[in-house]
Amino acid sequence: MLRVFACAAGSVLALGIAPIATTAPGPLRPSVAVSPATTSSGPLLRPGGVRQPAVTTGPQPTSTMVDSAGMFHCQMPTAQFRCYGPSQIRRAYSIQPLIDSGWDGSGKTVTIVDGFSNPTMASDLASFDSALGLSAPVSFRTIAPFGITPFVPTDPNQVGWSSEIALDVEWAHAVAPGAAIVLALARSGADPDLVAVERYVIDHGIGDVISMSYGEAERCMNPQLRAQEHALFAAASSRGVTLVAGSGDQGAAQYTCYGSSYIKAVSTPASDPYVTGVGGTRLNADLRTGQYVSESVWNEPAYAVGGGGGFSSIYPRPGFQAAVAGVGAMRGLPDVAYEASEVEGVIIAWGSSGTTGEFWVFGGTSIGAPQWAGIVAIADQMAGRDLGWINPALYALGGTAAGRAAFHDITVGNNSFRWIAGYAATRGWDAASGLGSPIASKLVAGLVGG
Repeated sequence: MLRVFACAAGSVLALGIAPIATTAPGPLRPSVAVSPATTSSGPLLRPGGVRQPAVTTGPQPTSTMVDSAGMFHCQMPTAQFRCYGPSQIRRAYSIQPLIDSGWDGSGKTVTIVDGFSNPTMASDLASFDSALGLSAPVSFRTIAPFGITPFVPTDPNQVGWSSEIALDVEWAHAVAPGAAIVLALARSGADPDLVAVERYVIDHGIGDVISMSYGEAERCMNPQLRAQEHALFAAASSRGVTLVAGSGDQGAAQYTCYGSSYIKAVSTPASDPYVTGVGGTRLNADLRTGQYVSESVWNEPAYAVGGGGGFSSIYPRPGFQAAVAGVGAMRGLPDVAYEASEVEGVIIAWGSSGTTGEFWVFGGTSIGAPQWAGIVAIADQMAGRDLGWINPALYALGGTAAGRAAFHDITVGNNSFRWIAGYAATRGWDAASGLGSPIASKLVAGLVGG
């Protein structure tokens, strides 16, 4: 029996949750509903102003045991639905050669901003590391500059954010195992709370790279607050901080501000020109070795999910996209891409789900944001300095023959979503997959050399 959906129903984003059992098979659990139009304290009194985590969970077998070699059932050739662990992702995106050469993010800090909390995060990270053969991070700490909202396990919004936190922390660590990790928590997913924490970590110099796996349609954010955030991101970039965000999980669409339907739009903060927006792909790699085979745009209509991308209604075309074919008068998204599929998701440990399952398979552009942050931490280490705003360098690389070898160019698929026409993948940059996914060993060398 399969858990078959991660779908939007009316104003509620219903996330189909399926654990990877490490004990005897058990019954499937109820889905978790995350409403973009509510907070833990009740309905919003105005449209917008709340960001949702860009994380989804897909269809999984009822039982996925671990074998004697430490592999999960969903990593076996006979698996109907597939998943990747750190070793497979590192191989597929050529991260492992960097780690083997000592470039693992040492001396750098990845800061992850999220809403609410995950009360089991410390034990989740320990379980993830133990099960998947990773050492503990050199440093992991949680800060909550404005206090923590008490975790309510029956609040689906808080539960959804707790899964986002687990994914972000574990996979930033998986890519940059030598980096310190700081988890910076806002009191909620409301724009003012998240921006306040963004400001705090930037003003206090906490982190060389900041990962933000959340978003909303540009028009749904208060314009004055958005302007403040843009100025904050500009200041961070001038100080050498790199900002990374997922581009969203509804293809070329975003929720309306009340969450009752969809509009053609892109997600903020990913749309900000000072942020590197990470879109989604469906990775095809060997389940055990991670050997890369191919990629296509992440678009799984059966589960109403796909990689965010399109054109900003706020920001004009930035200079780094001036010579990019396919970009008109407005900023194009995403900049880059990464595995995001539900059918081929990634493994996380998540103990705050409210069920008996410990290991889960997740999809969404939230997979890519913390992992791109980890890759940047490695590049910072190799450069001996913080690279800061990397968008100009990424597009400069993408415009050269040598630089194009640093990306898997995604040329298959599109990010149309339900009745909203999206964008097709093409050679070079496109509004479905950006410049492509990383060949990290070449990408990092290109960023450092540039």
